[in-house]
Amino acid sequence: MLDAAMLSGTHERECVFEVFARSLPMGRRYGVVAGTGRLLQLIERFRFEDAELTWLRDHHVVRDETLDWLADYRFNGTIRGYREGELYFPGSPVLVVDAPFGEGVLLETLILSVLNHDSAIAGAAARMVTAAGGRPLAEMASRRAEEESAVAAARAAYIAGFSATSNLEAGRTWGIPTMGTAAHAFTLLHDSEEDAFEAQVRSLGPGTTLLVDTYDVHKGIETAVRVAGTELGAVRLDSGDLPVLVASVRAQLDALGAKNTRITVTNDLDEFSIAALRASPVDSYGVGTSLVTGSGAPTAGMVYKLVARKDDTGTWIPVAKASTGKASIGGTKVPVRATNKVGIAVAEEIHVVQGHGDLPAGRPLHVPLMTGGVAVAEHLGAAGVESARRHHAIAREELPESAFRLRRGEPAIRTEFV
Repeated sequence: MLDAAMLSGTHERECVFEVFARSLPMGRRYGVVAGTGRLLQLIERFRFEDAELTWLRDHHVVRDETLDWLADYRFNGTIRGYREGELYFPGSPVLVVDAPFGEGVLLETLILSVLNHDSAIAGAAARMVTAAGGRPLAEMASRRAEEESAVAAARAAYIAGFSATSNLEAGRTWGIPTMGTAAHAFTLLHDSEEDAFEAQVRSLGPGTTLLVDTYDVHKGIETAVRVAGTELGAVRLDSGDLPVLVASVRAQLDALGAKNTRITVTNDLDEFSIAALRASPVDSYGVGTSLVTGSGAPTAGMVYKLVARKDDTGTWIPVAKASTGKASIGGTKVPVRATNKVGIAVAEEIHVVQGHGDLPAGRPLHVPLMTGGVAVAEHLGAAGVESARRHHAIAREELPESAFRLRRGEPAIRTEFV
């Protein structure tokens, strides 16, 4: 596209690209924007180095004139969009890129790759947070994901309300609290379960979490309390009929005097199994496979479309795709969240304007993300992650109660194009 646009002399036309989802994953009632902070850093660093240019030349992908243009490529445009952690609905313009066509079109795959992955994880995580009913959740999904995606998943889950991650790189890079327990391999390494527990307590103290289901759970509980004492921090259950098992483990711990010892469960959990444990004496959850795969919705389904461009006179022209079932709405959008008198969201109002119109009434949803190719600092790094986490918690408070039902349903609020 870039090569052909350069030949036709249209690659410098000012354009507006928009990221949106035509629908939410099946049955979901809201989506969660995630990945923005790390996307902005990737865009700032997006370059074509000698290795890439050489490959493009050797494989005759584009003309030499285009290669020269790519050698100097740096995004210098403007990006605005929904704050990371914000909720979105069908048609929400979650990200808007203002740039010449050539600069903007090159970012499509990068933008969609990040936002579709991270928003899918955050959307699933938010449902799990709801199901947990205030009990903490730890992200433990790295072994079910590609190594860089694992770090991104931990980041997205934390923004959506998870308390910690087992991925140390996510802790180092993004400032996410880290945690972990021993695996069955550690117990099997030792001559006995007692030897394993003694080694762990000697290293980490009695406040550690002991994995008690390598052999017999109730014998493991007895051994754990004998080794660590009644101040044992927690026990972890990774198998079994959890509602029944958790109740019996709680009774056993209490009978042994370990009344403050917590119970954490980590057995292939998703939002539905977490909800099923709500009446059980579970203190925390560790979630893996279901989280990192979006709990059945591994992508947010977002698309990147050209919605406006300038003509040769400098006038903005709205443009839109008209394909059956995939039609888009042209023009620059100004989205606001409409609320009722008590502050509960009732609609996603998306105002279609010529150029960049005045902001209508309602809670503004677009914020500056990048100006002149430079990311707005507040969205970056560990501080940006914490800001996104706080904003997500506030945005969730705005939703009607029906939004938090786990069964399939329509979006929690309607989308209105004005």
